[in-house]
Amino acid sequence: MSKKYDRPLPESLGLPKVGVETHAHLDYKPLTSETLSEALERAGRAGIDRIANVFLGAEAYRANAEGLRAYPQIFFLLGIHPDDCRERDIRCVADMAALFRADPNLKAVGESGLDFYWKEVPPERQELFFREQLALARELDMPVAIHSRDAAAETLRILDEAKLPGEMVLWHCFGAGPDLAVELIHRGFTVAIPGPVTYRKNEELRRAVAILEMDRLVLESDAPFLTPEPYRGIPNEPAYNVFTAQAVAQVKGLSTQEIWRVTGENARRFYRLGSLA
Repeated sequence: MSKKYDRPLPESLGLPKVGVETHAHLDYKPLTSETLSEALERAGRAGIDRIANVFLGAEAYRANAEGLRAYPQIFFLLGIHPDDCRERDIRCVADMAALFRADPNLKAVGESGLDFYWKEVPPERQELFFREQLALARELDMPVAIHSRDAAAETLRILDEAKLPGEMVLWHCFGAGPDLAVELIHRGFTVAIPGPVTYRKNEELRRAVAILEMDRLVLESDAPFLTPEPYRGIPNEPAYNVFTAQAVAQVKGLSTQEIWRVTGENARRFYRLGSLA
């Protein structure tokens, strides 16, 4: 039998419906309205109660928010990714303020930050947009979801200068080792663990997870990217968070059910979603 058919179904872990997916891009291809409904059904069967969809810019929000609003389990983030700020007018950050004020389903600013991997957008341009979005979050009293790739020191410097309370900051898609984990712990940030924690060679990330505090730990898929084992190689989706939870549980020496419950509670607190009904 081929490996494809040996993969366990996400619902086979038997997790309760208390999980929160903290970061997904449901408005990206390859999802269509039909496949989205199927993916959301799979997420529910796997134990996911709420899902954060991240809109990268007001245009994406205006194009797709109404369609996603049909699914009450989905809430929204809105921000400008550092890779997208080269051709944008900085005034678009201020324009987002009206959208936040009009839509209570918008729960956080982001993802926003710095990305020095591709080297296509000048760092000073990225910093300008990052600072403006942090100022917007402070003005709105909104939490922020941080994107940082190959730019940890610079990202921390700007966050320190912005003086946002640690409980308002989520470090999206954490993929580093213990040294950065210590810096985030010191600042009281919430840390989102993605699917690569399941990869065999990612021992540095697992060492970091081992020291991260349980009350600041959440899970994310970053779907359709960063698919965990045993589904690596195909587009990611929220249901696969159960395998990320399983890997975190192994590192922490806890049950997958406990990781699932605690990370869900942490996400509800961070995004101000309220308690389970």
